[in-house]
Amino acid sequence: MSFYEDLKAQCPDDWTSYVYHPFVQGMGEGTLPKEAFKHYLIQDYLFLINFGRAYALAVFKSDNLEDMRQAAATMNALLNDEMQLHINYCAEWGIAKDILEAEKEASANLAYTRYVMERGLSGDILDLLVALAPCVMGYAEIGSRLAEEHMADMENNPYRPWIEMYASSDYQQAAAGAYGQLERVAMSRLGEDYQNSGRWKDLCNTFATATRLEAGFWEMGMTGSM
Repeated sequence: MSFYEDLKAQCPDDWTSYVYHPFVQGMGEGTLPKEAFKHYLIQDYLFLINFGRAYALAVFKSDNLEDMRQAAATMNALLNDEMQLHINYCAEWGIAKDILEAEKEASANLAYTRYVMERGLSGDILDLLVALAPCVMGYAEIGSRLAEEHMADMENNPYRPWIEMYASSDYQQAAAGAYGQLERVAMSRLGEDYQNSGRWKDLCNTFATATRLEAGFWEMGMTGSM
């Protein structure tokens, strides 16, 4: 039994469109246009800022110290570790910090991050964790799959560092922690018979919507749209 896997099973087409998006496949094959990736990197910096806010909200929405500490640790890692790594990585692509800070949020970025915050503000900790799940766990799935499928031809792939970062044991462990928290909170609030709870349909809709918005983030990178 897995609350997360059952959420995925309720929106298989949306999930496939997200984790197998042409942007993702292009990274794995090394064929993604570099300008598309750079546009994504700039927007991802702004995305991370808003995800830090979302985890700050998760601290407030948590019912107990364990969940507060989990959310606070994720927020700290985002704001003090991952963002600096992202700045350094962008520099390798010729994108300076002042460029990152001067950029405006693209429509797809606004749509996804504000949707996550809305679900957290209007709902409880479970609503927020479900809205966050496609990003946190989805990137872990994408990273590990791309690393496995393209291991033999990764040497000259310009996106190798990105793939290796999300396939790394550090990120996989972070995703596993988020997974464990989601499962624990879901069982605590809904019980093992969660699919027959009055909230199941709404939570599935939240997960599916967040998944589609994640796919829209890839599409934004692919098209360079604002």
